[in-house]
Amino acid sequence: MKTFCGRANPTTGAMEWVEEDENYDYHQEIARSRYADMLHDKDRNTKYYQGIRAAVSRVKERGEKAIVLDIGTGTGLLSMMAASAGADFCYAVEVFKPMANAAVKIVEKNGFRDKIKVINKHSTEVTVGPDGDMQCRANILVTELFDTELIGEGALPTYEHAHKYLVQEGCEAVPHRATVYVQLVESKRMWSWNKLFPVHVEAEDGEKIIVSPSEMENCPGVPSVCDIQLNQMPSGDFTILSDVVTMFSVDFSKLVRSASASYRVQLEPVKSGKAQIVLSWWDIDMDPCGRINCTMAPYWVKNTSAFQWRDHWMQCVYFLPNEEPVVQGEKVYLVACRDEYSVWYKLQKARGEEENKVAARVESPVCRCQAHLLWNRPRFGQLNDQNRTGQYIKALMKVLKTDSVCLCISDGSLLPVLAHYLGAKQFFKANHLEDKIKIIETRPELLLSSHLEDKKISVLVGEPFFTTSLLPWHNLYFWYARTAVSSHLTSTVTVLPQSAALHMMIVEFQDLWRIRSPCGICEGFDVRTMDDMIKNSLNFRESKEAEPHPLWEYPCKSLSDPQEVLTFDFRDTVPEHSLSTEGSVKLLRKGKSHGAVLWMEYHLAADISVNTGLLQISNEKGNCEWNPHCKQAVYFFSSVIESEPLPDLPSAVTYAINFNTKTGEIVMDFKL
Repeated sequence: MKTFCGRANPTTGAMEWVEEDENYDYHQEIARSRYADMLHDKDRNTKYYQGIRAAVSRVKERGEKAIVLDIGTGTGLLSMMAASAGADFCYAVEVFKPMANAAVKIVEKNGFRDKIKVINKHSTEVTVGPDGDMQCRANILVTELFDTELIGEGALPTYEHAHKYLVQEGCEAVPHRATVYVQLVESKRMWSWNKLFPVHVEAEDGEKIIVSPSEMENCPGVPSVCDIQLNQMPSGDFTILSDVVTMFSVDFSKLVRSASASYRVQLEPVKSGKAQIVLSWWDIDMDPCGRINCTMAPYWVKNTSAFQWRDHWMQCVYFLPNEEPVVQGEKVYLVACRDEYSVWYKLQKARGEEENKVAARVESPVCRCQAHLLWNRPRFGQLNDQNRTGQYIKALMKVLKTDSVCLCISDGSLLPVLAHYLGAKQFFKANHLEDKIKIIETRPELLLSSHLEDKKISVLVGEPFFTTSLLPWHNLYFWYARTAVSSHLTSTVTVLPQSAALHMMIVEFQDLWRIRSPCGICEGFDVRTMDDMIKNSLNFRESKEAEPHPLWEYPCKSLSDPQEVLTFDFRDTVPEHSLSTEGSVKLLRKGKSHGAVLWMEYHLAADISVNTGLLQISNEKGNCEWNPHCKQAVYFFSSVIESEPLPDLPSAVTYAINFNTKTGEIVMDFKL
């Protein structure tokens, strides 16, 4: 049997259905899962174990049998903790079949076969009774159903159902409660991920300012949370406008309601400024007294050196529908609304009590300008990057003449407007200056002379940026589009960017390596079956591929100098033959070679380039600064996945990289 998967074709820029092995989806799910990250989360595991021990003790002290229901068991870890803490029996529910099969093996391997029953169902399908999946209702409910936003994975409806049908009234719950915290901030950097700022263009006839249309300016955006590693956000990039306050909490030991709800808190600004962003995180108390607490609080709130790095739970950035001025000491209300799966916020000025009660329920924001649907957060940041825009302006000023006829091939780009202000006579944009810029809604290979009013293109431009691109080299689609429109170009056409280069560097990650590293023994339990399963799925294909990560969120140090490994000349059409290179890169610093990072640099014109990866190596230790608006490609070495001991300081890494011009994909191999 075969399965069809949607994938962007880098040579056409289109989404296509690709035939894959029937196990492809399953291997993807396992290989890309966060199980390893969770099992490496020492803080989470320890606190869960403490909470489970305490809950089992409380039940036993009442003279009852401890019957545990563990929803979303994964590896079976929490059920094994309960069994070893003295629980009489555990029902471990796991909907994902391969995971449930692994849990059965892990439970057996650790000697809990008689104490734990793995149920491969969604918890809402579990039955209770003499012939049911569970003999009786449980009196201890253990779950780990949370995401960064707390409720995004459907925790609330799952709890609601469990309380109604699967557990006893007054049951113990681990965790016992979750609390969501918020803090109001002003941040030009984060706000630039949500709104398009004015662009200043110095043209020959004076300064021009490109402003976004009013419907974009006033658009409330989309309700989706922006989850990031807030601990990597420098304190200089935001101004705190309020203290941290509790927004709402959920008691998991009682019936949980999943129906939409709203909450309101009063804030007294500690500083005057523009309220733009609500930063949010949560903590969980594993016991009723709140002595066993696991928190996601960022560094400026939880000032401790013993930070637990984790990637499965981060912190939330919410954008207010519009920025609101707040004055120090003048109280305001923050309203949080939620449905079953998401949360959104609105600020209200303090008014009469009744008036505010009426206004408390806020509808979920809906994007009216389309930009928030077309551009993701990093793309907004990229378009607002004045230094990057400055490079394009400099390059365009070099190549544009008053009679230039331009064609732009990029998704949702500002280049046509820049080019128009810098003096291009006519601009065709593939994909308010309606009479000056013509938008052609066709694919490059279907472009006709009539689209171009029988003119030849003298300047072809692209950023290049395409919404379907996942890895840095997928934007090489520009080269394929350039090849497709060749017949419409003048013989002396200027192509901007004129070329691109793929760069590479060997790095040691501070923490990111954990997402691919085997766990072995976790809190005394053998989970190597899980390690083998992940390794098997990675070997199915993933381990031979790079994966995209925004490295500004994941500190690493360079062990080698950055190296240019492949170049792509856009002045010529895409060649028939593959482009390949091999060589070795010398390691200059001591450290664990976790992998290679790859990124693209675009040469716009002579001495003017735009870099999507490494901005600088900031000190002699090799700490790296990365372009914050792009994801870089990370290729983890097999030594991370296999947990092999590294050779004593390898002196070099050899590589072989092949760019297949037929598929637009890059295949690589590295050896330490």
